[in-house]
Amino acid sequence: MQITNENISHGGRQLVATHDSDACNCEMKFSVFLPPQAETKPCPVLYYLSGLTCSHANVTEKGEFRAAAAEHGIIIVCPDTSPRGENVADEDVYFFGTGAGFYVDSTQEPYATNYNMYSYVTQELPALIAKEFNADMSSQSITGHSMGGHGAMICALKNPDMYKSVSAFAPICAPSGTDWGSNAFTKYLGSDKKTWRAYDTVALIEDGNKVPEILVDQGASDEFLETGIRISLLETACEDKGIDLTLRMHEGYDHSYYFISSFMADHIAWHAKRLG
Repeated sequence: MQITNENISHGGRQLVATHDSDACNCEMKFSVFLPPQAETKPCPVLYYLSGLTCSHANVTEKGEFRAAAAEHGIIIVCPDTSPRGENVADEDVYFFGTGAGFYVDSTQEPYATNYNMYSYVTQELPALIAKEFNADMSSQSITGHSMGGHGAMICALKNPDMYKSVSAFAPICAPSGTDWGSNAFTKYLGSDKKTWRAYDTVALIEDGNKVPEILVDQGASDEFLETGIRISLLETACEDKGIDLTLRMHEGYDHSYYFISSFMADHIAWHAKRLG
């Protein structure tokens, strides 16, 4: 691992790092904020997964999370949204390929060689964080936005013992039934829609995967609310399967980082109570 950038913020250290990824077979980049408490003791970890077209940089620069993270003593880890590079298969559209890994492990070539973001987020990156930083790996939680909200929820549902809590901002709740998700899943996972269920939040809940609770913030003026987010499907699935969903709708808010940054401190405080 190499640290490529470092800044002091709210008494902590904001880093950007690169490393050679075995899961994605390329160089990967992520950001990590180390609160001042990490100088003297292991701190819990909160992963933030970003959405379509984003990288680690969007939330790092616009998310406004450092004051709350420093207050609560939480390490914030922000991975990229996909593998990148000249030798990584791609398409020239915003909703697939670079910037759009959908947090799945691809089974279809040419994408299976690199697009293994699920294993990267749940296995390889946590192992690196444990090795390189003063992190309490017994206390991990996860959150994300849009495609990253989808990623956060599937990671938690598939690994309920790994994460203490899960939340999301405007998550893609049922990607299998959206244009974004069906395009990506067909190319990453193949045409058999049964295999898609392993990476679809609503389908996972319907099939018995469970976490105790989920916090979701959603802008009522989000342009993707009906076509991409489909929050009502998550409400129904959680109600049917006994998952405590706290859904907060916010009038006037859209899908942007103006929305995310407005409620980021709330999410960090919510996770802090559950991280212990």
